Amino acid sequence: MSNDLEFIKSEKDIWGKVYVDINYAIDNVAPFLSEKTLRLRRYNSKKDVLKKYIDLLESSELELSKKSGFLGGLFADKNKYQDLLKSYKADNKNTFAQLKNCSSCACLNCVNDDCKFNSCTGCREGSYIKTCDHEKLNITLHDSFTLDLTNNNTGRESKYKVLATLQDCQLDRQYIIIENLWDKEDKFILYYYPGISEDQYGEISDPEEFDYIAENFQQI
Repeated sequence: MSNDLEFIKSEKDIWGKVYVDINYAIDNVAPFLSEKTLRLRRYNSKKDVLKKYIDLLESSELELSKKSGFLGGLFADKNKYQDLLKSYKADNKNTFAQLKNCSSCACLNCVNDDCKFNSCTGCREGSYIKTCDHEKLNITLHDSFTLDLTNNNTGRESKYKVLATLQDCQLDRQYIIIENLWDKEDKFILYYYPGISEDQYGEISDPEEFDYIAENFQQI
C-alpha cells in the first residue's frame, strides 16, 4: 500500500503542476482568443485526459486512506492502484507526453489571435516551441526526431538527431538543425520543407542567413 501512496504523491506533484499550468493558461488566454484559435491549441483539446487522471489519483488516494491500518495493509493488493494508474497513462501515452511539452511551450500563454507562425497546427508529436519573438522567428525543440540522410559528398547514409527546427514567418521559410548521432562534429543547418508524405531539405547559400539562424539557435 505504501508503494501506491508514494506513487500517487509523486504523480500528483508532477501532473498536478502540469494540470494547473494548463488550466491557468486557458483562463488567461481565453478572453483574448477567438473560439477557433482556442480550439487549435493542443493543450485545450487534450486537457480532459489529464483531468480524468487527476481525478483518478484523487479517488485512489481517498480509497487508500480508508484502507489504512495494519489489517488494511495486510490484505491489500500490492500496487493495485499503481497498476491501474499506469495502465491509464499507457493508454494515453502520446497525450501525456504532448501535454507535458505544452506546459513548457512558448504558445501556452500567448494571446496573439492573428499568429503568423504555424504554432500548434505545425507541431510534431514530442515537440514544443522553446522561444518565439512573436514577429519574425520561433524555435522548436524535439524529444525524438531523427532522420536517415545520405551525404551527397560521400554517398554514406547516417542517422541524424534534429536539434531544432526554426520558422521565419516574415521570409516564409523554415530551417532544420541536425547533428550526426555518432559524430557530434557533423552538423548541418538546412532549409526545411515539411511535406505530407516526405520532407525535403535544401542548402543555405547565403552566409548571413546561415549565421542568423546559427546565432539564434546558440542563444537558447
